[in-house]
Amino acid sequence: MARISSVCVYCGSSFGRDSRHRDDALRLGHALATAGITLVYGGGGVGLMGALAKACLNAGGKVVGILPSFLMREEKGLAGLSELEIVDSMHERKERMFALADAFVVLPGGLGTLDETFEVLTWKQLGLHKKSIVLVDAGGYWQRLRALIQHLVDEGFAPESAQSFFHAVPTIEAALDYLLAQAAAPADAAVGKRL
Repeated sequence: MARISSVCVYCGSSFGRDSRHRDDALRLGHALATAGITLVYGGGGVGLMGALAKACLNAGGKVVGILPSFLMREEKGLAGLSELEIVDSMHERKERMFALADAFVVLPGGLGTLDETFEVLTWKQLGLHKKSIVLVDAGGYWQRLRALIQHLVDEGFAPESAQSFFHAVPTIEAALDYLLAQAAAPADAAVGKRL
């Protein structure tokens, strides 16, 4: 089984109302560093994404940020990253994050997090990748999303297999256990041309 060496994490640029989400971001950053897994994320220094990246760096981990130039001020590009790529657009950001990651973890977030998550789920449905997608459903944060996806299935707009495109877990520890048990799917060189 191939080792997962990099994980892309999607999460909010704010902290939200529940302090457990900040704690989870800190624990995930530390856990990725401890496991020797590179964190790939949106490059910002605010909210959950900033807490995640700082925790990974503070634990000696490698962190690669991908940030569109127009968000440098709003998301406060984090100084001290292992690598920071400045790109021209949101589309380029998502494509680079996808290309650099062996798997995906989704923490709580807003519309941007949903956008990123639905894109990799859609690409999986289209057969463009076989990478693991893990939703950290702490406190049931993603239960309504999971119900919505089931609604799409029930109404005939998504395949029966849609719920198998991702794996939902209740804790950071369960997310890491799941990822470490998975084989990283080899990158498909043709994917970039089909996105």
